[in-house]
Amino acid sequence: MKAAVLQFPGSNCDRDMYVALKQAGADVSMVWHKDATLPEGVDIVGVPGGFSYGDYLRCGAIAANSPVIAALKAHVDRGGYAFGICNGFQVLTEAKLLPGALLRNASVKYVCKTQRLTVETTDSAYTNAYTKGQEIGIPIAHHEGNYTADAATLDQLEAEDRVAFRYVGNPNGSDRDIAGILSENRRVLGMMPHPERAAEPAHGNEDGKPFFTSLLSALVTA
Repeated sequence: MKAAVLQFPGSNCDRDMYVALKQAGADVSMVWHKDATLPEGVDIVGVPGGFSYGDYLRCGAIAANSPVIAALKAHVDRGGYAFGICNGFQVLTEAKLLPGALLRNASVKYVCKTQRLTVETTDSAYTNAYTKGQEIGIPIAHHEGNYTADAATLDQLEAEDRVAFRYVGNPNGSDRDIAGILSENRRVLGMMPHPERAAEPAHGNEDGKPFFTSLLSALVTA
């Protein structure tokens, strides 16, 4: 299984994502933001957390216009998988690969802690190793993680079972406690919490490991 992790100026979770995918069994490549193509035969693209372009303009807005995003969109259009974590989620919304937007936290404060989440659906390649309703602890670290969308979009996400994760005790003001969502075809996922920071014993918590193992398992059997 071939995976690619995108890198932008200011990315700081790219190596964490690389390691988590590698340990799950993927053949992983790093792809620089100025590259116009992805590695041949790539199955899954990860967009990491950090502060792409220093979060100037809007978080993820400049990265969403990088040359590599055209290749990412083409990858998704032909049926490929992609996921974005934290700043990566912001990039995916700015690139219109996922609906809604990430605004400044309601507290207007940066939050960094292990956050409880519930798994809202197991009907995705990213969540099928969890149990529906399972409560897990995943680290968060963001200042602009307040997910917002209009009521019609929120209702559609709910009706189509596209809310992947929900906060237990909302840390940022996100609409309907949403922590992660899926695209209409369920191949693109965005979430603010960091499963790659809870993926091995050294982290003191492995609640994020099933995110990567289920993904690789699903793609192998697809």
